[in-house]
Amino acid sequence: MTNDQGWELRVAALWENVDAYEPADFRARVAELAAERIDDDAAALFEQGAAHDSTGQPEEAVRFYQRALDQGLTGLRRRRAVIQLASSLRNLGRPDRSVELLTAERDITADRLDADETALAGAVDAFLALALADTGRDREAASLALGALAPLLPRYNRSLAHYARALLTAPDGS
Repeated sequence: MTNDQGWELRVAALWENVDAYEPADFRARVAELAAERIDDDAAALFEQGAAHDSTGQPEEAVRFYQRALDQGLTGLRRRRAVIQLASSLRNLGRPDRSVELLTAERDITADRLDADETALAGAVDAFLALALADTGRDREAASLALGALAPLLPRYNRSLAHYARALLTAPDGS
C-alpha cells in the first residue's frame, strides 16, 4: 500500500465516524491529516472544506473548496467540490453564483467524466434545482427535479419525464 492509499483510507475512516466527534474535534482531526500532505494539496484542501461544511461553517468551507479547485483538484473530488461549493454559496445567500457553477457542471459531457463522477449527475441536478428555486426560477427548478426523479420511479418514467420538460414550455398560469 502506498502512502497515498494509506492516507485515503484514514480519511475515509474518519468520515465514517464523523458523528462520533464534536465539530471542532472533527475539523482538527481532518486538519491533522491534511498537514501530512504538501502545502496546498488539492485533496487535503477539499477534505478540510468538507469538514467545515459538514460542521456548520460554510464560509470557511467556501474558501477551502475554492483553493482546492484553484490547485487543480480532479476527478470525483472535483465534482464533489463544485456541488458542495455551490450548495454552500446558496446557503450563504449567493444562489446566482450557485446556478452558474452547477449549470457549468451540468454541461460537462458524460464522455469527459468517469463512472463515479457521472453517478453524481442527479446530485448536480438536485442542488441546481434548489438554487434555481432560490432565484425565483421555480418552473425550471421543478422541471429539473422531476426530470432527475423520473428514471428512479418503478413506473411512469416516460410520462413524468415528458411532464417535466413541458413545465419549461407550458404557461405558468400567471
